[in-house]
Amino acid sequence: MHRSGTAMAWNVFKFCTALRGLGSVMILLVVGIVGVTYYAVVVTNYGPALLAGGRDSIIALSVLITFHSLLVMLLWSYFSVVLTDPGGVPLNWRPVMDEETGDTAPLTGSEFGGEGPTTIADPANPRIRYCRKCNQMKPPRCHHCSVCGRCVLKMDHHCVWVVNCVGALNYKFFLLFLFYTFLETTLVTLSLLPHFLAFFIDGEIPGTAGTLATTFLAFVLNLAFALSVLGFLIMHISLVASNTTTIEAYEKKSAPKWRYDLGRRKNFEQVFGTEGKYWFIPAYSEEDLKKMPVQGLEYPSKPDLDAQEF
Repeated sequence: MHRSGTAMAWNVFKFCTALRGLGSVMILLVVGIVGVTYYAVVVTNYGPALLAGGRDSIIALSVLITFHSLLVMLLWSYFSVVLTDPGGVPLNWRPVMDEETGDTAPLTGSEFGGEGPTTIADPANPRIRYCRKCNQMKPPRCHHCSVCGRCVLKMDHHCVWVVNCVGALNYKFFLLFLFYTFLETTLVTLSLLPHFLAFFIDGEIPGTAGTLATTFLAFVLNLAFALSVLGFLIMHISLVASNTTTIEAYEKKSAPKWRYDLGRRKNFEQVFGTEGKYWFIPAYSEEDLKKMPVQGLEYPSKPDLDAQEF
């Protein structure tokens, strides 16, 4: 019985490692969905309406401008998540003195996407964590990802859609990707709704079978994504407000107080930066970049919380 359970766990972890091979497939899938949507909105429906003149051309112009603006931000955010390293632990990293004396609390428990109990404590100080997979010490809020095969700073989760871990350095970009995806898919759903309803109301619909099928498919896909992304967006907004990652949301249930909750504004600034003009673009100001990890190795926490709470 024990051998069967061990074999099952081994197969699951091999499957996690195999997810790396989905990288190009998922990117092509995202590009394909964008392509279908673009064809349905621009080429099939609102592009021709723009040339028709009158009131329809004004509506088409407003839809196309908004559509292209959101699409640029969506793709910019998406590829920023894909191409930005989420943050790794420097080789031979060692905790600073105040962590060794107990200022930093360990986040124990299962690793999200982890390969079993990868974390062990330093016998001399159980607050210092050590990853047996990476063979190195682990900073606070750091977790081992089985898909990436390394420890990631402030790891939130591994996302197959962005073919990357979401962590300290690209979490903002991931949130912006969710935000602009929701706005874009909502816009597409509303703009294609009259054309979708025409399938069931009008007796004759202009266009070829191919263009009609593309419009129908684009509407269904964008409606589904708008609804699903909205749920994720609401969840992550609540996590940002409390300075919690997806992993920590499960781990903090046993803690009466969360030591990393600095107040909503400071929690928000820790992810999005302190300069408002950068909040809605996947980039940071030079001043905020100076505060980024390797400073991900040291996250501010409330100093007045007793470590024994954990």
